[in-house]
Amino acid sequence: MEYKVKDLGSYKLHLIKNSDFKTIRVKVFFNEPIKKDKITIRNFLASLLVLSNEKYKTKRQVALKCQDLYSCGIGYNICRFGNYSNLSFSMDVLEDKYTEEGNFKQALEFFSDIIFKPNVVENAFDETYFNIVKNDARVALNSLKEDKGRYSTIRMLEAMDKNSPLSFRTSGYVEDLDNITKESLYEYYKEMLDNDIVDIFVIGNIDFDEIEKLIRLYFPVKVYKKITLDCRLEEKKSNIKRVVQREEDDSNQSKLAIGCRCFGLSDYERSYPLTIYNIILGGGTNSKLFKEVREENSYCYYINSVPNKLDNLLIIRAGISRVNFESVVRMIEDQMIMIRRGKFTDFDMEEAKKMYVSAIDEIKESQNDIIDSYYMMELLGVDDLETKKKKMLEVTRDEIIAVSKKIKIDTIYLLEGVKE
Repeated sequence: MEYKVKDLGSYKLHLIKNSDFKTIRVKVFFNEPIKKDKITIRNFLASLLVLSNEKYKTKRQVALKCQDLYSCGIGYNICRFGNYSNLSFSMDVLEDKYTEEGNFKQALEFFSDIIFKPNVVENAFDETYFNIVKNDARVALNSLKEDKGRYSTIRMLEAMDKNSPLSFRTSGYVEDLDNITKESLYEYYKEMLDNDIVDIFVIGNIDFDEIEKLIRLYFPVKVYKKITLDCRLEEKKSNIKRVVQREEDDSNQSKLAIGCRCFGLSDYERSYPLTIYNIILGGGTNSKLFKEVREENSYCYYINSVPNKLDNLLIIRAGISRVNFESVVRMIEDQMIMIRRGKFTDFDMEEAKKMYVSAIDEIKESQNDIIDSYYMMELLGVDDLETKKKKMLEVTRDEIIAVSKKIKIDTIYLLEGVKE
């Protein structure tokens, strides 16, 4: 695998030559400092752009063009990345040698049209698809509570710090949706092109020079920008008194979400010992939480933990019976204390490291995961995959214990199922 990055001024072009796949994947990232009142319109815009454009004005026409390009796939993803809102558009298309000469060039032009040539009439987006997307967005936003696990996590984060980006609802807000017009959406679209940090990745069995010529031709981003805000959220102290919130819900299972603050971690601790700590605590079916809380005591239907390194958080989620709430929280605390006291085995460490190495190896089996890995290297300066494996295998017991002492339960939220 060969990697090359070229700064073209208004954006960076990242080229990854890899002959393990039959497809070429192009992924375009738009990054801007996140603003709560812009989340909804940004989601709206992304949904609309992939449905209709200047040349292919209907969803059906877009779908037929994808079929003409040998089932070319177009998609988008939007998420919060620390202090930033990260929007990406992606295209997957077979190499020309599996289709016909010039197919990739046609697909790239089509992909470019989706992003840069929207279906706009008199400085406003086409009304038909604008209304379709708006109605779909309203339904999705009003159904947020149907995903109980996600909802409980959102409510926990809002209770933890309602003014921080960590609490922002990445799907958006109904009240902001009501204020979006065809005209304001187009104005926001132009602002995004002018102000967002752009990175373009291409991976496949590619010729670097040829791809660079095509990207320069089809991706007309002209304005020079640079990142001015740290991706990682500012570290905040835990609440002096633990926050506990409960909300009743008309369901037959309760959802528990616990937010733990991580404080004083070095970049090395955040990347390596914290990862091993999390796997031992709740990162898999061999974890202490899974074995102790679920298997041995049958106190939950599921339980897991995940670190959010850019937010300085570790989040624990569980599906439980409401009558076991206090017992589950107490048992989670006990397991965290056990690790803090060094009460875990060498086998626990080795299994956690094997799990991590396996996950790293799986990245190499996905073009999208490879791109995201290089993107993290670019934005955060993290190590490459092989260095990650080497450093992770060298993590010591003392380093895990040291990290465990820098993690504290801050906020507990229970969505109580009243039908139990």
